[in-house]
Amino acid sequence: MAHLTATIIAAHGRHYLGQIDGELLHCVTRGKKSDVAVGDRVDIKRTSPNQGVIEAIAERKTLLFRSDQYKSKLLAANVTQMLIVVATEPGFSDDLVSRSLVAAEAAGVTPHIILNKTDVTELLPKVRQRVALYAGLGYPVHEVSVRANPDAARALLEPLLAGQSSIFIGQSGMGKSSLINLLVPDAEIATREISAALDTGKHTTTFTRLYAIDQDTSVIDSPGFQEFGLYHLSEGMLERAFVEFAPHLGKCKFYNCHHLNEPACAVLEAVTSGNIAPIRHDLYRQLVHEASQTIGY
Repeated sequence: MAHLTATIIAAHGRHYLGQIDGELLHCVTRGKKSDVAVGDRVDIKRTSPNQGVIEAIAERKTLLFRSDQYKSKLLAANVTQMLIVVATEPGFSDDLVSRSLVAAEAAGVTPHIILNKTDVTELLPKVRQRVALYAGLGYPVHEVSVRANPDAARALLEPLLAGQSSIFIGQSGMGKSSLINLLVPDAEIATREISAALDTGKHTTTFTRLYAIDQDTSVIDSPGFQEFGLYHLSEGMLERAFVEFAPHLGKCKFYNCHHLNEPACAVLEAVTSGNIAPIRHDLYRQLVHEASQTIGY
């Protein structure tokens, strides 16, 4: 049987769905290895009309994953941008937004923030104040109301998606699914097809899936999650993933400064002087602490 190159569009457990020119192939990996991610380009050996075995994974441009101290979970491969969806209601977590931004920076993926439900006008000023922190760091914030003004939302976001592979990230309740359905024609039909092919039953919200909009544009929908562990990032990666630390790195008294409680630390001085938000430095401190929690074997 011929070898085919496919894009992985969904993963459920150790079962994967590869797409080749609109055709779906149900794939498995050889042995117990399951290090394939949605968005991967893979080499598949067809074993029956609609099944195949993944023989190799092409080199990845980017790889996003979450991790705790026990295991890591691949989110997506080859994405070029991350769209973090927040909303006026229900309340969103600044911790999750900042962790997503750090993950994007560390992976070389361009982050954007989408503020949805702007029609809830009484909550808007307070939420705008909260996202202003990220806008101030240079991250683009796009305001939309999928429910009240879907056409404007589409007009704003479609050009942003064009030619990119975008992953949408957000807690449940932010309207991420409505956004995907607005931007991806036939998303619900595609999801049903994927669920049937992977035999996942009704649990369509628990797995990541990719929608190819055209040759150059794809959208990846990830399940809503509340935790974004970044145990895999080293201290050096972390200090570079906080963009506002950049002007101060290399200016500390000690060349191996951890920016936690050292004397004459340029980063800590910037926190004191108000150039770095305390909420961001607190997260840095937390992430450094998490990264040091290795498991004793």
